[in-house]
Amino acid sequence: MTQAELVAFLANKTGLPKSKAEEAFKALCGIIKDDLKKDGSVKLPGIGSLKIQQRAARAGRNPRTGQAIQVPARKVAKLQASDALLNELN
Repeated sequence: MTQAELVAFLANKTGLPKSKAEEAFKALCGIIKDDLKKDGSVKLPGIGSLKIQQRAARAGRNPRTGQAIQVPARKVAKLQASDALLNELN
């Protein structure tokens, strides 16, 4: 589902105009980003929790040239699905 589809669905579900639904969606995304930066985790009831994890540096390979490269360490966001969501899906 794309952002435009999510905004349209949100507008439909809440009865808000699309412009207000888009503002609400962007505000929610901003809140989640800020909280991830600050605390390193965000709990989304019924969906799961987003957590920041550190990936270690590793050796990689350029697929075009085959040349060995060093992939730097970085932070990634991981979603751990809640039991409620997993039960609904299965």
